[in-house]
Amino acid sequence: MKKEHTHEFPEQHAKTPSKNKLKRKNYEKALLNLQAKLCSVQDWVIATGQRIILVFEGRDAAGKGGTIKAITERVSPRVFRVVALPAPSDREKSQMYIQRYMAHFPAAGEIVIFDRSWYNRAGVEHVMGFCNEAQHRRFLDLCPFFEKQIVENGIHLLKYWLEVSDEEQERRFHARIDDPVRQWKLSTMDLPSRERWYDYSRARDEMLAATDTDFAPWHIVRSDDKKRARLNLIGHLLKQIPYEPIAHKKVKLPKRMTKNAYDDEATMVNRRWIPEIY
Repeated sequence: MKKEHTHEFPEQHAKTPSKNKLKRKNYEKALLNLQAKLCSVQDWVIATGQRIILVFEGRDAAGKGGTIKAITERVSPRVFRVVALPAPSDREKSQMYIQRYMAHFPAAGEIVIFDRSWYNRAGVEHVMGFCNEAQHRRFLDLCPFFEKQIVENGIHLLKYWLEVSDEEQERRFHARIDDPVRQWKLSTMDLPSRERWYDYSRARDEMLAATDTDFAPWHIVRSDDKKRARLNLIGHLLKQIPYEPIAHKKVKLPKRMTKNAYDDEATMVNRRWIPEIY
């Protein structure tokens, strides 16, 4: 049974309150502390065979990529797997809609991070007309049932929506346009998303009303301030996972064996070394 929601989600409520700028050294110190705890989560997941799915959604330029990078920066990519699927192929379009996402679900000892997910159908596919109204409505009706099966199967499912204000999204798009090392972030869907701001707002509201359930709730993150958003999200994430520190055996570095020793540096002298320009 999905949870009923009658509250509105006014745009003005999504704006980030005025705060002093977070100093980089304070941000990096706080992030490193959180990342160390993520390493503890990784140990726990491996030791206990847990399965975790993290879903990241939000408007274009809301900061999903940077947040995911902060989460995965100091953990193993074999445990924390990031899934960012391209547009479906003709074959995938003929499959059951959720099928291509399920192929990436975690096995024991894995955490899968969906950088956008099956919720594409509630967002870009709905707004841009890539699915029809019946398909959109069917998705919203069936999604809570599908997610309940995930949770009841023993998978930890956490869903985050990053909410960026109209003004900040516009600023970030301009930054992408003007910066050659960020222009790759501008997708063919970014410019239409600016034009259809309110269409995306209504799609978001419909999605939250239909799929924000007690067993798989949506957690909303203010993301106008990227650094604070990352810290707040990771801190919240850690509280949702019932992990316990795993004791490690003390590691002692073995001494190098001298049997069969030879001058292994001399054999490298005439190899194809790259120029040391820097």
